[in-house]
Amino acid sequence: MSGPAPEALAEPSEKVGRAWTAALSLANGAIWAGWYGPLQILLALQAAELAPPGVSKESVLAWVTGVGAAVSMVSNPLFGALSDRTASRFGRRTPWIVAGVAGGAGALVLLAGAGTVPVMALGWCLVQLTLNAAFAAITAAVPDRVPHRQRGAVGGWLGAAQILGVVAGTGLATAAGGVTAGYLACAGFAVLGTLPYVLLHRDPVLPAEQRPALSVRVLVAGFWISPRRHPDLGWAWLTRFLINLGNALALLYLLYYLRDVLHRPDPGGGVLVLTAVNGVTLLGTVVVGGFWSDRVGRRQPFVLWSGVIMTVATGLLAGWQTWAGALCAAALLGVGFGVFTAVDFALMTDVLPAAAHRGKDMGVINIANSLPQVAAPALAAPLVHHLGGYRMLYAVAAAVGLVGALLVRRIRGVA
Repeated sequence: MSGPAPEALAEPSEKVGRAWTAALSLANGAIWAGWYGPLQILLALQAAELAPPGVSKESVLAWVTGVGAAVSMVSNPLFGALSDRTASRFGRRTPWIVAGVAGGAGALVLLAGAGTVPVMALGWCLVQLTLNAAFAAITAAVPDRVPHRQRGAVGGWLGAAQILGVVAGTGLATAAGGVTAGYLACAGFAVLGTLPYVLLHRDPVLPAEQRPALSVRVLVAGFWISPRRHPDLGWAWLTRFLINLGNALALLYLLYYLRDVLHRPDPGGGVLVLTAVNGVTLLGTVVVGGFWSDRVGRRQPFVLWSGVIMTVATGLLAGWQTWAGALCAAALLGVGFGVFTAVDFALMTDVLPAAAHRGKDMGVINIANSLPQVAAPALAAPLVHHLGGYRMLYAVAAAVGLVGALLVRRIRGVA
């Protein structure tokens, strides 16, 4: 008979403590700050500065973010699979958190000095490559360590940290005093925010003899999880993809929307205000939604109705194009996305196929976060320039999100 599974591969049964949850959440927020300081403010400003004559800033921004998102889409499951096979004495996940954040900080420094669009694109691709290595390891730590009955709550805290990271990154990018200083501030915050988890918490060690085989063929094949064999995971993935696509369409050109449609005198400051409003309402629902979902033992209704609320919010941007409308949309989007972030994360961990491949499987799931960043620029640019402008952009975003919310009803194994 085979013995019990090693700690790294066992299904967790004991609840994690507050200190572990807080440290992991801080690390998660720090990585999101490293992403969203650039995405919300710095890349848009850089695109406007570096766009060649005859090329619109929107096209430059769409190209750079799209290529970076393609890198993200590949790197997340790749590094998740590599962490599954890491038999270091420091554990499976911690080495990749350290290497990813250190590399991400260096890539943000490279972006700070970018003087051409190709260098800007290279820097952003490196940011996506490295920070996704750390993010894949952090998300895999949850099914590694957290029992099913606690995942809604932990997902809530991770979601709260995510939006606080977005606010922190946006605030650092706005307040630092320029594009270069903004990138350096985001790099420093990403490093400092991950230190408590790395230094204070032990990561279970995978025995070398339990390490899965590693080959290029195995890695490539692992990117495909058959929806026929795992239909619940397939529907859950599609739900997450469509809701995130609607959200990405809504946020991609927010700076330009405030400047060119609402004619805000300080569009960067306006983005910060909207992000803060969104953050306040999100924080009011993300942890509560996760706890509530754990308490009642259900996931689907929370995902469905949070998606409907987000659809209404995006529809406001299409139908009520005023500063007041933008504020209301930001508030409603926070309410919906807060519940969705916590509960959908728990739902995803509940449908994972195998303990030995949690990092890779979470990486494949995270493609549903990064692929919309590839698809959104390809859809948004023609919608804005040729098919009806920002009103049509936000109407399409609302419709896409609503379809995603409704598809959660197709999941059979999770209530």
